[in-house]
Amino acid sequence: MKAAAAPAYQTLAEGLREQISSGRLRPGDRLPTEPQLCAQSGLSRSTVREALRLLSSQHLIVTTRGVSGGSFVAELSADKVGQTLSANVELLFASGVVEGTHLFETRRMFEGPAAELAASRRTDDDLARLDLVLAGDPLTGAVDARVGAHAAFHRAVAAATGNPLFELVTHPLYAIANERQLVDGVGDDYWVAMHADHRAIVEAIRERDTARAAALGLAHVENLRRLHAAKILTI
Repeated sequence: MKAAAAPAYQTLAEGLREQISSGRLRPGDRLPTEPQLCAQSGLSRSTVREALRLLSSQHLIVTTRGVSGGSFVAELSADKVGQTLSANVELLFASGVVEGTHLFETRRMFEGPAAELAASRRTDDDLARLDLVLAGDPLTGAVDARVGAHAAFHRAVAAATGNPLFELVTHPLYAIANERQLVDGVGDDYWVAMHADHRAIVEAIRERDTARAAALGLAHVENLRRLHAAKILTI
């Protein structure tokens, strides 16, 4: 059976994305105007706008209005690309394609090395960010606030590695919607244990103890996996 052709707006978006990824269109470059894209592609203005909206949602372009406005290639960052990946992984998680066990298995591959590299490369600003994330009582606030703090901690560790790919990967691994499902129904012991693990990891990073940081990062994932498994068994 022949596969259905991609929508016209998606085909146009893919073509523009390829120009961006290949470097033919550089950050800050202006894309052709909507009328120019219509003339070049033979598509309607509404279809062209849909393609531009898609690229904007993927943080690849920025569109401004006014006399000097238009669509421009965005300055990409690990954070922006990570947000796009997070949205896609959230959809996979919601559909059941990705499960909690998959997230924990993948986190095991990154958390130890990330903590180890952070201990080796961290700056005073990195430590200040980590301390700020951990400030306060772990049992204070609604679930969304706790989940957000958890994700913020791991993104701060990833940032301390100085490697933007760690930041990129961390985003979807700790997507807020996925975390919310993982912690649904957990008790206070989960949050207390998580906070204690975070504190220990930060101290190892502060002391530049790479081996200890790596071991604690790996143990942290295992602790969360165990607590999550216990939650499932008791529901």
